[in-house]
Amino acid sequence: MAITLHGIGIGGGIAIGRAHLISHTDLEVAHYDIEEREIPAELARFDAAIRVTRKELEMLWGSIPENAPTELGAFLSLHVMLLNDHTISREPRDIIAEHHCNAEWALKLQQDRLLAQFDEIEEEYLRERRNDVIQVIERIQKSLDGRHGTRFVAPDDSRHCILIAHDLSPADMVLFKQSEFAAFLTDVGGPTSHTAILGRSLDIPSILALHNARQLIRDEETIIVDGSAGVVIVDPSETILEEYRRKQANHLQEKKRLKSLKKTEAITLDGTKVEVLANIESAADCEHALEHGAAGVGLFRSEFLFLGRDDLPSEEEQFNAYRAVMEGMQGKPVTIRTVDLGRDKMPKWADHNASPNPALGMTGVRLCLSEPVMFRTQLRAMLRAAKFGPLKMLVPMLSGIHEISQIQFHLEEARESLRDDGVDFGELQLGGMIEVPAAALSISHFLKKLDFVSIGTNDLIQYTLAVDRCDDAVANLYDPLHPAVLHLIRHVIHTADRLGKPVSVCGETAGDPNLTRLLLALGLRSFSMHPAQLLNVKQVILKTDLTSMGSLASRIQRAEDSGRVRELLADLND
Repeated sequence: MAITLHGIGIGGGIAIGRAHLISHTDLEVAHYDIEEREIPAELARFDAAIRVTRKELEMLWGSIPENAPTELGAFLSLHVMLLNDHTISREPRDIIAEHHCNAEWALKLQQDRLLAQFDEIEEEYLRERRNDVIQVIERIQKSLDGRHGTRFVAPDDSRHCILIAHDLSPADMVLFKQSEFAAFLTDVGGPTSHTAILGRSLDIPSILALHNARQLIRDEETIIVDGSAGVVIVDPSETILEEYRRKQANHLQEKKRLKSLKKTEAITLDGTKVEVLANIESAADCEHALEHGAAGVGLFRSEFLFLGRDDLPSEEEQFNAYRAVMEGMQGKPVTIRTVDLGRDKMPKWADHNASPNPALGMTGVRLCLSEPVMFRTQLRAMLRAAKFGPLKMLVPMLSGIHEISQIQFHLEEARESLRDDGVDFGELQLGGMIEVPAAALSISHFLKKLDFVSIGTNDLIQYTLAVDRCDDAVANLYDPLHPAVLHLIRHVIHTADRLGKPVSVCGETAGDPNLTRLLLALGLRSFSMHPAQLLNVKQVILKTDLTSMGSLASRIQRAEDSGRVRELLADLND
């Protein structure tokens, strides 16, 4: 009898195949006391496990297939970095010595401490890093237990198998890529987890957060994975199988056709040109962005250079990273966001007390202005990188015009210092992220000082509706179609257009093809999104006739509630 499971669909498309369960259960960690005289030997055992784990990860890093997604190497490097962090590689030693316990238990206690800290983080992406900590510690536990190496062995003819696991680490992904499974499912994971990011890069159907898939699905059982809908059908009837085979064939045909749009300009049926840009995290993403026809980078999240470390990246390190992106995009425009930290995790180098309301505290531009040395270093690195192509600097979380004046001051100071040092640099455009209602309503004043703006819809929705987007209790109130949100977006777009300044949207809204026509109707002509969504959005743009949307667009803008907006949006997409 068929059963249906629901999770978070990551990779689009449909896969039909045999279930291949990774027999992996949570490790049971033994707890026993040791004598004082046994502590040195236990510390040595722990250190040896760290060395073995490091060697395993480095070997896996060296065996990444050439056709693997570029993110894989970066994520494995992150795991090595986590392994080398003192919280994992050193602090358990203190626990062993203090509590006279075995290494496995000390490591478990430390994991519990670290996960409790992650649970307090509000930002979804950073909170998802808890899974990376779990994966690294699990690997050390296995080394302590003498179980080294890979977690699973690929079956014969893996292309017709669907991998089912509790979770998949980047190290697992190396093996996964070598085996070419048809799809994968996991019990845990969120839309911004590394598993999700890799899943999108692999471009195969994948579903996360199924919770108990390994209990409900048997090995070798036939299953259907609909990655777009986030649906798994276990033991389907022949009728259902036939229906999904037809859907699969249509999807593959559509995918093939989409690739042909790579070099096609994004122009609506009535001749309006639209810009489609990519959101990236590293220079390694540039190739992916170009493969999907990105006209440039609309958002490079520079905070990735600052995460997972106790010290600040040097000017040279940042310059090399920014230069690599500029060169990777082959002369296309690149927008680099200044470091956006502090909202949910205060870095160790920033000596600020924890805020009772982090999202309303020392975050974004506020943190940058409170750390002038750090900020000036980043500005110098960006100005130097501007010699290698058109560079725009995007400042997050603006709320007052005085912040823009301070940024301009620091920018000029950075230029002066480079001149004094005899260092070549280029010019860049200064832009701001519109993420809070105050910024949206002040947009005409902001644009007197800014060259461009980019609307960060994720936070704009959160702050406009006073809804923590990471809080499950109020998640139903987080609504991109709320009339107040649409009003603010429209106001920013129209004001920027009136003043002749560029405006784009770089939040999740921009990458949702279901909302493309709505944003076009609101006047948007520049979208920035995950590279995997570029061709889908471009396809909608190519099929849109703006001149025929006028009446519906006006009715959407007059709608009093999001329910009515949804009804009208369905007509707009029809």
